[in-house]
Parts: sequence; C-alpha cells; structure tokens
Amino acid sequence: MSKGPFEKELQCYIFALYHTILVPHEIKNIIFDLGGVILDLDVSKTHQAFGEMAGLSAKEIQAKSSTEPFFNDFEKGLLSDHEFRQRIKSFLNKPATNEEIDAAWNAMLVKIPTEKYELLLRLRETHRVFLLSNTNNIHLEYFNQLVYRDTGHPELDYFFHKAYYSHLMKMRKPDQEIYARVLNENNLSAGETLFLDDNFDNIEGAARVGIQTIHVTSPSAILSLFA
Repeated sequence: MSKGPFEKELQCYIFALYHTILVPHEIKNIIFDLGGVILDLDVSKTHQAFGEMAGLSAKEIQAKSSTEPFFNDFEKGLLSDHEFRQRIKSFLNKPATNEEIDAAWNAMLVKIPTEKYELLLRLRETHRVFLLSNTNNIHLEYFNQLVYRDTGHPELDYFFHKAYYSHLMKMRKPDQEIYARVLNENNLSAGETLFLDDNFDNIEGAARVGIQTIHVTSPSAILSLFA
C-alpha cells in the first residue's frame, strides 16, 4: 500500500530528527567525502561505458576492475593521466582515444544537487568544513567544470575551508595517515570533528584516529542530517 502525503511527511520528519540527534553538539569541524555524499555518483555508468568500448558486459568490467591495483594507484597520484589512460587501453584490450577514455571514466560523476551547495555554504558559517576525497586528476578537472557550470565558481574548493584530494596528498582513505594529516594541518581536535563517508572502510579508518563518524547510506542523507 502506498503512503499518503501525511505518512510520507511524518516519515521524513522522523528520519531528519533521528539523524539530527546523531550529530553531537560538541562538533565544530565537519569533513565530507565527495562521491556518494556531496556528488551524486553512479559507478555503473562507467562500467557500462567501458563495457561498450571493450565488448564486455558492465558486470564483467566490474569484476575485472576489482582485481586491478592501478585504479588505487591513480587515486594515490602514483600514475600520471597519460599512464592511467595507457593502463585503461590495456585493461580494455581495445583501441580507444583519450577523449573516449575520459568520457567513460567521468560517466560515474552525475551531478552535485543545488541543495548541497547551499548546505555547504550554511555549514561554513557555523563550522569549519573540509573535503576529503579519494579521487584523481581527470575527475578533479571534470567535477570542477560541473561546479563552474552550476555555480560560476571555478573550483569545488570554494565551498570548503580546505579541500583535500588523495592524488595530490599521495595517500588515500582508509589509511590512518590521511585523517591524521587533515587533523594536524588544521589543528583539529578529533573528538570535535565529524567525518561523513558512504564507504564503511573509510568510516572505520577515521574512527581509528578518534574522529566521530556517520556512515552515509543514501545520496540525500546529508540533507536530512542537517535539516
């Protein structure tokens, strides 16, 4: 049986109230993950795009990519854009242009909803707000283009007091050193800092250095969380 307007409104209110309670009053600093938290992400779009290029199914691409370490190496800045594209060509075992590879690789990056830009600006007035993302240069250039198209600001960094990207730091989540660096560089107390991520391994990594955490399980969760 479908829910009526009242039942849906009540359910949303309870959800927002529940998550608001989960944000402790002592929190002064908020560290956001990007994909799946701020930016709507659909990795299956990239699997599908690479599959079409290689003559494989999206599931076959997903299974094959899970065994390849060069994706993580790219996120740690251990590969240049050129080296990554060469690895992708070998991975697909098909000829492809750089433009085709970039388009397929960026297909997973869907959008940043307007409400999330607005939320970040509001939170920036009351908290110290940071971004900590496992990403790479090809993605960084692309989602900055999205930001400029949507807001007129040239970089996503504008919406945070400071943004941290794994490929520039030469380290990635969930390694403890990446969280410690963010805390130390900004003189943040771990107990006064909240970290939000859609990947549970990353949540556990932050918790191990004493940061308070919330596992984000849906793209709209943070809008309810800070309602």
